Amino acid sequence: MALLPILEFPDPRLRTKAVAVDPARVTEPEFQQLLDSMFETMYECPGIGLAASQVDVHQRFMVIDVSEDKSRPQVFVNPQIVAKSGEQVYQEGCLSVPGIFADVTRANEITVQAIGRDGQPFELSTDGLLAVCIQHEMDHLDGKLFVDYLSPLKREMVRKKLAKQKRLSA
Repeated sequence: MALLPILEFPDPRLRTKAVAVDPARVTEPEFQQLLDSMFETMYECPGIGLAASQVDVHQRFMVIDVSEDKSRPQVFVNPQIVAKSGEQVYQEGCLSVPGIFADVTRANEITVQAIGRDGQPFELSTDGLLAVCIQHEMDHLDGKLFVDYLSPLKREMVRKKLAKQKRLSA
């Protein structure tokens, strides 16, 4: 396993729409190793979700673990939301937009279909933080970031703040 570099806003590669993963690939050792590296990277940051697009792999899969003790890792390959209802506002952050948090409105309850780490399809109905996290990571797979939900003025302020942080840390 290895820590993977995370692309940061406004890197244009974050706008790439991910392509579907061949389901036969999911159980291959190389793919499993990539999943392990993504979990390691996510836990190290620390984060609760990481889409492949964020590590410059533009394929439709993501890893998530919203548990307090990092004991419930979940893999979603080729995820699709097949039902959603309600609305919730959640303060979101993102490993690709470090140090920035903003309120985002998303569906409160969702049902997602995907392929798991074992290569088997599954369906999951969930709400709360896990629902938010799934929707957030799926946005990445479509080339969308949580800052896209902000006004153009706020988005520009975020871009400038991140550019300043980079200059100061260089």
